[in-house]
Amino acid sequence: MSARAKLLVVFLACAAPFALAWAAWYFGWAPGAAGNYGELIPPRVVAGPPLPSLRGKWVLVTFDSAACDAYCEKKLYYMRQVRRAQGKDQGRIERLWVITDGASPRPGLVAALEGTRLSSTSPGDFPGERTQHIYLVDPLGNLMMRFPPDPDPSKMLKDLQRLLKYSAVG
Repeated sequence: MSARAKLLVVFLACAAPFALAWAAWYFGWAPGAAGNYGELIPPRVVAGPPLPSLRGKWVLVTFDSAACDAYCEKKLYYMRQVRRAQGKDQGRIERLWVITDGASPRPGLVAALEGTRLSSTSPGDFPGERTQHIYLVDPLGNLMMRFPPDPDPSKMLKDLQRLLKYSAVG
């Protein structure tokens, strides 16, 4: 191979990434969407009760009145099922229902929740319409994610599985 041919091969090898990137941009190719389902929130410390007693665990938090309509029950059910679906890692996750009106929920509902912690004290400032979302607090006490209204539990499960897999804490 001549010196000119070698120089041309080196030039093409160096220019190829730029040419391919330009072609991808020109023809409208875009990288895929983010890998998470829940909306990432800039981490903020949530320090109010009862979260200090839950440090070291991932905590799913929901806000609702004690009357708990059908949407509230569905959120609580999803939280319970997503935790159960973690298998051996379910001990790393806790569930917290913050009761917004200070009343007591009906006993049948509390029995069905199987271990969900109840609190009438809000643990801090949570963004958005609190009763519409399920929030996730990390083991260090930072609010880090919220799931959209009427969440898809299978996508919530994938987010939690990924977090538990790569987290060395909790």
